[in-house]
Amino acid sequence: MRERILELAGEQFTRFGVRTVTMEDIARLAGISKKTIYQEFKDKKDLVKEAFKLILERDKEQLQFIVDSEDRVIEHLVKSSQTMRERLEHMNPIAILEVQKYFPDAWAEFESFKEDFVLKDIYNVIERGKTLGYFRPEIDSMILARLRVNQVSSVFDSGMQGRTGLEVLNMQLELMDHFLHGIFTEKGRLAYNQKKEITN
Repeated sequence: MRERILELAGEQFTRFGVRTVTMEDIARLAGISKKTIYQEFKDKKDLVKEAFKLILERDKEQLQFIVDSEDRVIEHLVKSSQTMRERLEHMNPIAILEVQKYFPDAWAEFESFKEDFVLKDIYNVIERGKTLGYFRPEIDSMILARLRVNQVSSVFDSGMQGRTGLEVLNMQLELMDHFLHGIFTEKGRLAYNQKKEITN
């Protein structure tokens, strides 16, 4: 029952925003009483935190699969881009802004995910890409990894209010493309463009 509540809550929060969706809404959709939800979660803040924690854990599993199964840098970049597309296509940007502003415990989960997983993954990909000749050898991998993480975060600032998930997705993909072409060698650029054409 707990996982069912979390899945429903996560789906509703990401689709409609966190503040719009009530505990009553989730109880009704789950076909249970509000009391049952409060037996599992002490309050809405707790539910928000646990729902987004589950979303991030599933995203991490998907990204970890890419990390573990792909030694090849270009494939990793393309698949990571697809994962981002799948997540953002179904997310209302207001949900991220609301978590950031009103749910600090839930936001801490995002920050931890960003620092403990995403930053390290980007750093490792850049390092691997440099040794394979896909990225310029003189770049500082940690500075560039931090820049990329900050790019992703910057799209979810207060200026995003009123934008659609598709607009946010397009901005993220454009930023990623710009970032990659700034660090690619000619070999990397050619391999990436060829892989994107095959995948699309």
